[in-house]
Amino acid sequence: MKRLIINSDDYGRSPDISRGIREAYLRGVVTSTTCMLNIPSTAADIALAREETPGLGMGVHLVLTMGRPLLPHATVSSLIDENGIFFKYTPFIEHLPGMDINQVKAEWHAQVEAFIKAAGHKPTHLDSHHHSSYFSPELFQAMLELAKEYACAIRFPFANEIWDELEETSKHVPDLLKQFDPPRPDYFIASFYDEGATREALLDILSKLGDGTSEIMCHPGYVDEAFVNESVYNRQRERELQILTHPSTKEVIQSNGIKLITFAEL
Repeated sequence: MKRLIINSDDYGRSPDISRGIREAYLRGVVTSTTCMLNIPSTAADIALAREETPGLGMGVHLVLTMGRPLLPHATVSSLIDENGIFFKYTPFIEHLPGMDINQVKAEWHAQVEAFIKAAGHKPTHLDSHHHSSYFSPELFQAMLELAKEYACAIRFPFANEIWDELEETSKHVPDLLKQFDPPRPDYFIASFYDEGATREALLDILSKLGDGTSEIMCHPGYVDEAFVNESVYNRQRERELQILTHPSTKEVIQSNGIKLITFAEL
C-alpha cells in the first residue's frame, strides 16, 4: 500500500502562514503540520486549528535556529547570542560544538510541553526547524529521547540521499534506531521546495511514489510585506499553497491509489 503524509512545516511562524496551512488541509492535500512553539502567537493559532481543522495532524517543529527560547537566558546560555536570540543557521553550525546538550534537551522539552498545553494532547510527531535536530548524533539522540518520552513519531530524513549536514549523524543512525526505534515513515521527500515547488514536480513525485509510507515536506502559507522583508522563503509559500489545493493534485493521489495519513497512523 502507498501511504503518504504531506506535512507542512512552520505552523505558527505567522498567523497568515498558519491560516494558509489550515486552508491547505481544508481545500487541499496537506494532512499534517508541525508547530513552532517559541513564537508568541502560535498558541492562538493552535486554538484555531483545534476549532477549524480538528483532523489535521499536529506535531512540534523543534526550534534552535530562530527567535527566542522559551526558557530563561541563563538556562540556555550556550544556545543564544548576546541579544538572547537563537543563532541563525550558519552561526548555529559554527557554535554547534560548544552547545550544552542538556540545555538543548531542557528547551526542547519546554517546547513540547507548551504544545501540549495549547493543543490539549501530545504531538503526533517531532521534526525541527532547519533540520537542526539531525545535525549531530547528540542532537538526534535528544530528539529520539523526547519522542520516546511522549510516545510519538519522528521525521526520518536518513532513508534517502543524505545531504552534507547529516553525514556525521547518519553514521550513528543504525545504533540509535536499535536503541529507540521510533515510529517513522519509510521515505522522506524534501524536493518540493523553492524552485522545485512546481505543480509538475509534485505530480511527478506522486506518480512515482512507491509502496510503504512516505513524507513530503512542504511550506504553504500566506505572507505579507513584513514577512517578505524578514524571510527569504516568502512568496514561494503562496505558490506552494496554490499547488497543494489544485484539484489535479488530489486527482493524481486518488488515481495512483495513495492513502493520505498523518503521523498518528504510523
